Amino acid sequence: MIGAGVRLLSRVSASAASRVAFELFRTPRRHRLPERERVLLRDAAPFELRLSTSTLIRGWRWGEDSGPLVILFHGWEGRGSQLAAFAGPLVGRGFRVVAFDAPGHGSSSGLQSSLPHFAWSLRGVADSEGTPHAIIGHSLGCAAATLAMRDGLAISKAVFVAPPLNPSDYTQQFGAIFGLSDEVIDGLRNRIEERFLRKWNDYSLATMAPAMSSDLLVVHDRDDVETPWPVGARLVELWPGSRLITTEGLGHRRILRDPSVIEEAIAFIAS
Repeated sequence: MIGAGVRLLSRVSASAASRVAFELFRTPRRHRLPERERVLLRDAAPFELRLSTSTLIRGWRWGEDSGPLVILFHGWEGRGSQLAAFAGPLVGRGFRVVAFDAPGHGSSSGLQSSLPHFAWSLRGVADSEGTPHAIIGHSLGCAAATLAMRDGLAISKAVFVAPPLNPSDYTQQFGAIFGLSDEVIDGLRNRIEERFLRKWNDYSLATMAPAMSSDLLVVHDRDDVETPWPVGARLVELWPGSRLITTEGLGHRRILRDPSVIEEAIAFIAS
C-alpha cells in the first residue's frame, strides 16, 4: 500500500515522491524483544546516555570495569540484545562488554535514523565508556564502525558479521521493495547527500577498507539473502590483513547466536 501510494505520487511529482521516500528510508521498524534476548539481558546492568537534547541512548554493560572493552553493535532495524550471546563468553575471557540501541532503534529514542546516526552514537558510547579494544558489528553496524574508525575512533580488532560493502546499495533494495522508479531513487539519494553533507562514496566500505589498519575478521553466511556472501568476501580482499570465515545455513541473523561463530569471534579478539 505504501509503495502504491508513492508510485502514484511519482506520476504527479517525482520530487514529492522522493521526499516521501526519503522519510520512509530513514524510518526503521522496531521489533518485539524475544524471550531468548530478555534472558541474556538479565545479567547486564542497564544504562542511559544522552547524546543530545533529543537523543537518549539505552544500553547494557557486562563484566568488571577493569577489563578491555568490547562494543557490540547491531544493524538496521536491529537492537543491541541481538548480539548479547557474545557477552557471557567475552566476560569469561576477562573483557567488559557494552551493547546499545542506536537512535530510532530498540529502546533508544527517536523515530528516524541513518548510517551517520549509527556512527555518531558509536562515537558517543565510546567517549562515555572508554576506547574500545574491539567491536563486534552486524550488517549496517559494520559500516558505521568503519565510518567511525575512518574518522578517528581507535579500535584494535573488529569482527564484522554480514557486512555491507556499499551502503548505497540499500537505496536500490529499498526501491525494489516499493517498486520505485530510478528517478525517485535518484532524488532520494540526492536528498540524503544534501541532508548529511556527504557524497555517497564517503560511506563506501570499498573506498575506506584499503586504508584501514585494524585487524578484521569477517563472518558471513552463504545463505544470507539480505547481504550476499560475495559482499563480505570482497571486503576481505580490500581490507589489509583481514580474514574470512564462511558459514552455511545460518542466514543473516541466526548467525549472531551460533556457538561456533561466537567461539571464533572471541578467539580472534582475545588472540
